Amino acid sequence: MKGTHVAVPDSRNEDVLIYINGEFVHRSEAKISVFDSAFLVGDGIWEGLRLHHGQFSFLDRHLDRLLASADEFGFDIGLSRDDLTSILRATVDANGMHDGAHVRLMISRGTKKTPSQDPRLLVSGPTIVCIAEHKLADPEVTDEGISLFTSSVRRPPPDTLDQRFNSHSKLHEVVALLQAIEARADEALMLDTNGNVATCNATNFFIIKDSELWTSTGEHCLKGITRGLVVELGRAAGIVVREEDFGVDLVHDADEAFVTGTFGALTPVASIDGHRIGDGRRGPVTAKLAALYREAIESWVP
Repeated sequence: MKGTHVAVPDSRNEDVLIYINGEFVHRSEAKISVFDSAFLVGDGIWEGLRLHHGQFSFLDRHLDRLLASADEFGFDIGLSRDDLTSILRATVDANGMHDGAHVRLMISRGTKKTPSQDPRLLVSGPTIVCIAEHKLADPEVTDEGISLFTSSVRRPPPDTLDQRFNSHSKLHEVVALLQAIEARADEALMLDTNGNVATCNATNFFIIKDSELWTSTGEHCLKGITRGLVVELGRAAGIVVREEDFGVDLVHDADEAFVTGTFGALTPVASIDGHRIGDGRRGPVTAKLAALYREAIESWVP
């Protein structure tokens, strides 16, 4: 198995404590109701964060996106930013974590009295789960890169299911990934409904062509925290950044390509649809941006 979410094995994760609605339980005992909205209809929102030297990297941006997602999908979380931060902190403290951890905070609309989409059937407040694991990206993936396959599954437009916000409704991304795996690729490249490059199934996508950095308009992809930082860092470094519509033909002819995400940071793309990208390894512009991103993490102050 190879992909942007492959982690170095860590036996400590066998005994992590999971936060569920104010209590901590061993991962083997972590459960939610079968009537929970996220389980029934994928009705939930979430954030994934990195714990680095005792701090949650870019916490303010993650909370901004979480609360924007809650507003977009009509969630009444009933918690302040400080409350959410306290849950994150309590979870890593309960597990004795200080560095090299990945934390997922998940919030569903709540438990229902019967299986249904209807939010009026709720019998509880939101379900809040926080999972922290000792997790470092596999250096082999980071060094050698991944392969992509262009899926036939399209990213919907904002007026269907707004992809800019983080929800549990990921079935289209799972099916796209299944197509890529069937094609013997590691992950999927996804287009929008107009046939333009949108994003990947679980990461944001970039190419470098003639020393310029290209990525999608952002209308059909998650508003990635790492994606936004790479755009900012690239422009600050004098790199021309194009957030525009472009097709797969430009992708196949790219000089470099990489994907971004909170867990894997910048991961090079070695090939797409069987076309080798550059020399099939991390290119110089990708390496420069990766170094700038590492500097931003080290210098970030909450």
